[in-house]
Amino acid sequence: MTDPSSTPGHPLEAAARAWLAVDPDPVTRAETAALLAAHDEVGLAARFGGRLVFGTAGLRGPLGAGPLRMNRVVVRQTTAGLARFLLRRDAADSRDALEGPTAVVGYDGRHNSQVFAQDAAAVLAAAGIAVTLLPRALPTPVLAFAVRDLDASAGVMITASHNPAADNGYKLYLGGADAGSQLVSPADAQVLAAIDAVVAEGAGAGPGDPGAVTVAGEDLLDRYVAATAALASTVGELPWVYTPMHGVGLNTVRRVLSAAGLPSPSVVAEQAEPDPDFPTAPFPNPEEPGTLDLAFALASATGAELVLANDPDADRLAVALPTPAGWRRLTGNEVGLLLGWRIAQGAGPVAGPSRASGGSTLACSIVSTPGLARIAERFGFVATETLTGFKWTSRVPGLLFGFEEALGYLVDADAVHDKDGVSALVVLLSIAIELRAEGRTLADLQTEIEEAIGRHDSDQVSIRVDDLAALGAMTDALRAAPPASIGGLEVLAADDLAAGGDLPPTDALRYHLAGSARVIVRPSGTEPKLKVYLDVMSEAPTAEARAAETSATLAALRAAVPTLLGG
Repeated sequence: MTDPSSTPGHPLEAAARAWLAVDPDPVTRAETAALLAAHDEVGLAARFGGRLVFGTAGLRGPLGAGPLRMNRVVVRQTTAGLARFLLRRDAADSRDALEGPTAVVGYDGRHNSQVFAQDAAAVLAAAGIAVTLLPRALPTPVLAFAVRDLDASAGVMITASHNPAADNGYKLYLGGADAGSQLVSPADAQVLAAIDAVVAEGAGAGPGDPGAVTVAGEDLLDRYVAATAALASTVGELPWVYTPMHGVGLNTVRRVLSAAGLPSPSVVAEQAEPDPDFPTAPFPNPEEPGTLDLAFALASATGAELVLANDPDADRLAVALPTPAGWRRLTGNEVGLLLGWRIAQGAGPVAGPSRASGGSTLACSIVSTPGLARIAERFGFVATETLTGFKWTSRVPGLLFGFEEALGYLVDADAVHDKDGVSALVVLLSIAIELRAEGRTLADLQTEIEEAIGRHDSDQVSIRVDDLAALGAMTDALRAAPPASIGGLEVLAADDLAAGGDLPPTDALRYHLAGSARVIVRPSGTEPKLKVYLDVMSEAPTAEARAAETSATLAALRAAVPTLLGG
């Protein structure tokens, strides 16, 4: 191993020593000092060999020292760059030219989330930006709501959503013309340029002005609770189980349920309180196998008819139903079709108000089920696809309902311009209660939808990599040698979404196959994974035949993925 200290002016050593001079955190200072003392070039390169950049959900990475980790210096420098961007952008706004830009900052229950949020708020305040800090760890949708409710110029949420315990992140929302959505081009490049300028000047790592930060009152949360409770369409009884997955959802969900008059759940005690170590769910994503096992056990013991789960920052919703063979978690696509059908049908909790305000579009990400477009066609709505991420979906004009297959749903575009697992829970629970009063279940509603638009099934195959460069190499190889068939199905058409067109360019390949099947290959925007999305459809005459056909087609496509990726 090369000794960085043996090389005069070694850039990694210089970067690490410069970091030590400004790092306020004794834990990450000790980490950096140990790397220098051990002459650990690999460890230094992993932390100081670049800088975190904004992806699908903002900054996200493991906690630790250096610009390639989440830490107090990165948060302060990022926020100093954001402050410069806001001051320049809002100087052209007639309102903010007089009053100055404003911001709101929130945080979840992860390690260091509170101190990161306090740092971010203090840096904004020191720049002369009027900043409001949420009063405690709260769901991400509350912060997204606050940006619109307070008419803020920007919102910062410290969260890594459902990532493992070692991670944290920094989500950025913009007000004004962006109306509370996450940033997209060209603002993302402008913010990054401002951050780079701060770093190049050796600035931005100071403590800011904590004394100039305003802490939000309970009235802000009261308004979120009221807006979300208003989505409930019914009252009634239904035994159900809830888990917040060691996150921050429980208290807010309880307040919303009480305000809406909806039944209280049995709560998974082991996962009820915020715990940044996620002891029962090392990967606290409700999509991961095993994460809902405690909820299923409680549901079976209590005679529950429904299991609902939020991820740790409560912006996603998982749904599980009882079957003769045990509990089954619905895919995000299945939940999206249930919500989309009822909302479009006009019997759902938000369809009427959204129609009255001009909502006429059902939207989903490019990797979500094509079934939503068939629902839109059936009920006379517009269907549109967006790139992955609610920073795109939330911007669809006239949005009635939007979702993505990764358990994200937007059911109230007037209030929140991001996915919201709490409001989706209210709507889904209301639908289940309405069906119960009719002597039906969510499974019965699925059958109704299938008979109307065909059976749509989906699956996903993820390939984890250690080297992020390998992701681009895989998609480049497919571009160089496009497949003629996948899983025995002819490729009828292929779209290279990197070329742009109706959508902004993105590194993804979409294959339209015989039999209305579809395969999409894209790198994850939040994790070191290559994701392969499989969608199939059947209009066979019986439910049994439809299920058999989609199951067989999915199995063939899954088996073909290794060959498709050159494995």
